[in-house]
Amino acid sequence: MSRKHNEEAEMGFLEHLEEFRWRIIYSLIGIVIGTIIAWIFIDFLVNEILLLPARNAHIHLQNLKPFGQLFLFLEIAIIGGLVISIPNVFYQLWKFLEPALKENEKKYLLRIVGFTTLCFVIGIIFGYYVMVPITLKFAAKFGTSAIENNFAINEYFSIIISIILGAGVVFELPMLSFFLSKLGILTPKLMSKYRRHSIVVIMILAAVLTPGTDPVAQILLAIPLVLLYEISILVSKFSQKKVEKNEEN
Repeated sequence: MSRKHNEEAEMGFLEHLEEFRWRIIYSLIGIVIGTIIAWIFIDFLVNEILLLPARNAHIHLQNLKPFGQLFLFLEIAIIGGLVISIPNVFYQLWKFLEPALKENEKKYLLRIVGFTTLCFVIGIIFGYYVMVPITLKFAAKFGTSAIENNFAINEYFSIIISIILGAGVVFELPMLSFFLSKLGILTPKLMSKYRRHSIVVIMILAAVLTPGTDPVAQILLAIPLVLLYEISILVSKFSQKKVEKNEEN
């Protein structure tokens, strides 16, 4: 009996492992397709989107490696491919988690994928239009006039891509709240109880992420984070009600 149970558990684990492997393969295929699309539009992506913040901040960029721009363009194409294929990545992730969902929850799969993607895209937009200009403005003006600020192109792209992708990940807080609430780890009561503490942490985080001492910039960063926290509380309440309703049924 015990041996049979172990064999079934082992088969179940191997099946999940196989399913996970195929979801990774499907995700990688999507990223490759996205990378090809990004490479087709690489000039527009670099010149009109990624270099625009540098022009607005009057920052001078320079390439210090013989093939620096080639490898940089390849890196941008791959990252662009990841961003383009993010709906597919989220879809594959949710399809892998689908067996853990109840039957009445599976019908909301596409909506969940859409909401997850929307949060990520909003984060990217916020990072590009708010966080990147603030960071570059400070970097361009900080220091002494005796030293000219000419930035290495790879360092510039590393900073703005990290900021943009980081903002996209941070904006996934509502979805993280949804999952933790379904698992019973997080509750809206707990989040409401520590709301003041969270706001203090958010203000400190905004002060750390915002270069300089500009209070306006800090507020611009803090407000969306506070809103995300409040949205996460609402999402947690919704998730908890769904769990309680399912338990009653």
